[in-house]
Amino acid sequence: MTVSTTAPPRTDDDWWRSAVVYQVYVRSFADSNGDGIGDLQGIRQRLPYLHDLGVDALWLTPFYTSPMIDGGYDVADYRDVDPMFGTLADFDAMIGDAHALGLRIIVDLVPNHTSSAHRWFTAALAAGPGSPERARYLFAEGRGEHGELPPNDWESIFGGPAWTRVEDGEWYLHLFDPAQPDLNWRHPEVRAEFEDVLRFWLDRGVDGFRVDVAHGMIKAEGLPDVGFSTMTTGQRQVELLGKGRLPYFDQDEVHEIYRVWRPILDSYPGGRMAVAEAWAETPQRLARYIGPDELHQAFSFDFLDATWSADSFRKVIDTALSESAVVGAPTTWVLSNHDKQRHVTRYGDGIQGLRRARAASLLMLALPGCAYLYQGEELGLPEVLDLPDEMRQDPAFLRTGESRDGCRVPIPWSGELAPYGFGPAGSELSWLPAPATWQAISVTAQTGVPGSTLELYRAALRIRRAHPALADDTPGVTWLQSGPDVLAFFRTAGETVLTCMVNLSGAPVLIDGYGEPIVASESLLEQGTGLLLPVDAAAWLERR
Repeated sequence: MTVSTTAPPRTDDDWWRSAVVYQVYVRSFADSNGDGIGDLQGIRQRLPYLHDLGVDALWLTPFYTSPMIDGGYDVADYRDVDPMFGTLADFDAMIGDAHALGLRIIVDLVPNHTSSAHRWFTAALAAGPGSPERARYLFAEGRGEHGELPPNDWESIFGGPAWTRVEDGEWYLHLFDPAQPDLNWRHPEVRAEFEDVLRFWLDRGVDGFRVDVAHGMIKAEGLPDVGFSTMTTGQRQVELLGKGRLPYFDQDEVHEIYRVWRPILDSYPGGRMAVAEAWAETPQRLARYIGPDELHQAFSFDFLDATWSADSFRKVIDTALSESAVVGAPTTWVLSNHDKQRHVTRYGDGIQGLRRARAASLLMLALPGCAYLYQGEELGLPEVLDLPDEMRQDPAFLRTGESRDGCRVPIPWSGELAPYGFGPAGSELSWLPAPATWQAISVTAQTGVPGSTLELYRAALRIRRAHPALADDTPGVTWLQSGPDVLAFFRTAGETVLTCMVNLSGAPVLIDGYGEPIVASESLLEQGTGLLLPVDAAAWLERR
């Protein structure tokens, strides 16, 4: 099967169409001052590493003023840097250095909700029912004889009710933690405020935005009941959507917001862009978020959730490419992020999980479109499953017993003792502890080591950037008939053909006839005059 379309002429403004973006979880990337918390100066010091790795852009998780109830996704001031991360001057210096190295900067935007410490919300609590201040949020009277019951049956993504009652008897909506009250996006002041926030950061030189909960800002009129239990312990947004569109997700009116944002982005030079963190019940509805009049990208979370089978991956890839072709936008692939268990662990952990993770990364990087890497995946980091409960800081942990902290442990840079170079020389502080096994997989331990995961990523990214068959973001691949549980497709540029093969079967497979191998996730095996691709491995082969 071949899915293709004609790509528009490429310009520098189109950098995002085939970029490799590296997600920096700011708190856990690099600590410049020894307080155990990553910061903007730490990122600035490590920019040469990211340049040498071969990525095109960095996505920074929120660094704004925040009480840090939800790792910075509870924003108290959208136009300033939280002191734990530095200052606006630190941000300006960091983005200046990044641009000098050819790295672009994408920042997180959190428009669905603010922090309960935001000046608007404190004013809303003080002003009382029916006030203009409360109209910026979603306050409502309760049900029951005395208003003692929540206004509807909605439940929080973090578990428990999605409503909290205040002293005067009204309730306010929070799809996440009670410290994250949802904004009323039908209020003109809310829309104007975020249009100004966009311009504030665009004026400072940011190249794009990752829009948090991009599907959730508009709630159905009248706040109707869902009519069924939407949340049991441990469930997440994607599982809710299996029951159909919810009254607080993926409402049609949300697209009006992005049709206003797009001209703002387009008014700045250099290809400013936005990517949606959006969950939708079908790929067709997800595709509505992207296009020339809305956002530039939307994450393909179905790829992240694919099971380790050729059938699962192929169905997800075909669907994503087809829908992207319809709207003329590139597909955006991702395997791990700060909200999901690291894919080494999802694929089985240990040696098997690492082999599969390396293979999946080569698969992702061979596909047309944009790829997002999560910090530390280039080291093959697994999920840290045995963190002490008292150290976990994910607000979902107290409500559901599940925690995202295991994928947020600071990455290891060097040294024999934790925190492995996370801070300056002699620093022993780290907001979450790294396991002893990470000494052997630090950046220093893997640098220059043939076959290491870090060197595999460096090689793949170097080839991806230079190879003509991988440079085109046109959403098309041609599948090959290669046997059960083997994925194989090729992409072409003129007379050059690059084939990607992934062996998901239980035995090595012959890869003769597809060209010369140029990178492989595991050492290829010799069989007579031919080569075998090992189990749980991937390779790129070139024929000219």
